[in-house]
Amino acid sequence: MENTILKVENLTKNYQTDKTEIKAIDNISFDLKNNEFIAIVGPSGSGKTTILSILASLLDKSSGIIDIKENKKIGYMLQQDSLFDWRTILSNCLLGLEINNNLSDDNKNYVLTLLKKYGLKDFLNSYPENLSGGMRQRVALIRTLANKPDILLLDEPFSALDYQTRLSVGNDVYNIIKNEKKSAIMVTHDLAEAISMADRVIVLTKRPSKIKSIYNIEFKERKSPIEIRQTKEFLDYYDLIWKDIDKNV
Repeated sequence: MENTILKVENLTKNYQTDKTEIKAIDNISFDLKNNEFIAIVGPSGSGKTTILSILASLLDKSSGIIDIKENKKIGYMLQQDSLFDWRTILSNCLLGLEINNNLSDDNKNYVLTLLKKYGLKDFLNSYPENLSGGMRQRVALIRTLANKPDILLLDEPFSALDYQTRLSVGNDVYNIIKNEKKSAIMVTHDLAEAISMADRVIVLTKRPSKIKSIYNIEFKERKSPIEIRQTKEFLDYYDLIWKDIDKNV
């Protein structure tokens, strides 16, 4: 399709051990459209993070095709915020630009704009230890956005947070991604999180993982993730997808 920016075809990953070869991912195929949010769910050990690592070029694929639309950049947000305690919030956000020798005045101003826009302007010169877990995750996302990626890969981005903070930060991150018009692929164990944030939910089987189902998540009115959780449509999707995952556990 014209607005497809990432296409994955027959992606396979095998791991070699001393005695045998283990197939982790078996012929995974899906696409990502412009400004779309996809969530990947499935049993523990089903290769969800492996898929992201291959897309981010952190792991080599065994076979298959990954077709990224020309000039589209990928940013990867890990489970832990991985902020450096000895660097200020602003300095942490500029780290990727420094590493890539891309710390121009324009790019620094872009980061400052994001920090101010998303409630962190009073913490530019603070250190990570002075921030709540939710604020640290916002900083981590802005650090990822600093290099202006078109596609965001989110690996269990809220797993280290308590439940209430997780809901709030999920809302914040969703709004930032939508406001900045980014496409995203998120791996999560939290089905409610997936349904409330994603346009499509991909369900994987147990290892060797294949795609069992892909659900188009459609609501009469697209509200915030927290508000979405209160709707009957959300409960219907949850019941349907949970049964699909449960059969593979």
